Amino acid sequence: MTGFWIALLCVFAGGVAIGLQPPVNAALARTLDDSIVATAISFAVGFIALFALIAVRNAFPSLTLVREIRPWMLLGGLLGAFYVWTSVWGVSRLGVVTLIAAIIIGQMFAAILIDRAGAFGLPVHEISWQRVVAVILVGAGLVMSRL
Repeated sequence: MTGFWIALLCVFAGGVAIGLQPPVNAALARTLDDSIVATAISFAVGFIALFALIAVRNAFPSLTLVREIRPWMLLGGLLGAFYVWTSVWGVSRLGVVTLIAAIIIGQMFAAILIDRAGAFGLPVHEISWQRVVAVILVGAGLVMSRL
């Protein structure tokens, strides 16, 4: 199996995880009667799991590398917390299919802009008609999920 297919399979599994995460976290939020507390607990569990993996791998970064972190690079944690909270809060209001379709169209909208700008040190990818049609098709899927 080539690197491409392994990466595709891993990303597919990540997509399955994203599909499972909102209803699992929503059940936690219902139990705790608070979506923000549930989000915090979800992040805490993820942090503990990742910290344990780092420890097992003995992969702690050096202080020199940590000093190179720019403040904007830490926004990923805030963005992730916002994403998890919106999914916890939104899944019971939208349903899983509509929630995921809305997440995907939001991701595609951001991706087109990031690709076009070459933001965050990524290579530039022009906005093509194929990419625009892909976003429109996902948008159509979002609308159809509510019919």
